[in-house]
This record gives sequence, C-alpha cells and structure tokens, in this order.
Amino acid sequence: MKKLVILSGAGMSAESGVSTFRDSGGLWEKHRVEDVATPEAFERTPEMVLNFYNQRRRQLLECKPNEGHYGLAALEKEFDVDIITQNVDDLHERAGSANVLHLHGELMKVCPVNDVNTTYNIPPDNPDINWGDTDASGNQLRPFIVWFGEAVPMIEPAIKIVEQSDILVIIGTSLNVYPAAGLLNYARKGRPVFLIDPKEVNTYRNDIHFIKAGASEGVKQLSELLQRL
Repeated sequence: MKKLVILSGAGMSAESGVSTFRDSGGLWEKHRVEDVATPEAFERTPEMVLNFYNQRRRQLLECKPNEGHYGLAALEKEFDVDIITQNVDDLHERAGSANVLHLHGELMKVCPVNDVNTTYNIPPDNPDINWGDTDASGNQLRPFIVWFGEAVPMIEPAIKIVEQSDILVIIGTSLNVYPAAGLLNYARKGRPVFLIDPKEVNTYRNDIHFIKAGASEGVKQLSELLQRL
C-alpha cells in the first residue's frame, strides 16, 4: 500500500461548524487570541481561559464530521493513511480515521499544569474544566492545547511521517502557521502533492496539484484523482 499523508487545517472542519479565528479578524468567539490562547493569558486570567475552552468544547460536541472527514477515512481501504492535523477537534477520529496525530493538542483532553505529557479524557457528558479542578496530586488542570508561544512537541514525529509519504495532501490550511507549514519541505521530490482549499494558497512549490474546493467536495475530487495514479 502507498503511504498517503494528510495535513489538515481549520478549513477541514469549517463545514462541520467549527469556528476558526483567522476567518474572523483574529478572533475566536469574540476573544483576542492573546487573551485566551497564550500561557500568559492563563496565568493572568485562568478562569476566563478555562471558560473559553469550555465554550469551545460544548460547541464541538454539537458538531459532526463532514463528508470530507468520512472521505479520508474511506481512503484507508486503499492506502496506508496518516493524518497530521493542526485542528484540536476530534472529528477525524469520529469519522473513523485510525492514525491521527494532533500537532496543537486535543480539545477533549486536559493535562496538569506541571506535566503536559500526562493527559486525561474529558467525558462528553461533563465537558467543563474549572479553576480548582485538579488531578489526584492536587495539580490544577489546563486544556491540552499548544498555545501560541509554546513548543510543538509533536512536530518531530510529524516530520518523520511526511518524509515517508508517497503522496502528500494538504487540506484547509493557509500554510502560514509554523512550524506546521514547514512540513511541506519534508515531502520527497517527485512525489505527488495535492492542496485542497477554496481560497488561493501561496506556496513556493510549482509541482502542487491544486483542488479549489471545500473539504467535502475537495476530498471527493481527490479520491477520483488518486484512482488514476
């Protein structure tokens, strides 16, 4: 089986109703990124940051995978598929994708403030995390999210996956957020690269096959194109 690697961004989940901050003037649910998605914000106003992610979690629980998510899961019948996602939602997993690497954390998980390597799943029937909620050792819990200004620990495993790819597909990302955008540099020369996005995406490479469509329609077209490879 050929190794098919998918790099997905916010546009992958937009059709499912998951809000993105880059499409709303740098805001998430009317909040400035600096106020809710940085370590400094959590230190300054932890209750506001926790409440913001509680709201996002509740929103996610109302969303469902779109046809693009299901289309990628279906490709596992013919390809060895790895998904590297910049998204913190769990829609790839809910659609049935087996191998998903989250670069920026996972909304439905928390970790102690002193140990981001230990995570706990958040039950859907009780999705809120509040100030004073701790682990068994008394450590405050925080969202398992890579905030702006924090290191991206999963970037090295992601690089290794891209280096092994026979086909690379980029879906719904502007390729402006680093280090994730730099993963394109690790795709082997001469191997097919597809980019799915309804908007123009500037890239230095001239060997990319562009599919100008949203996630659902784009994955449908991609599936047809892959049959001809």
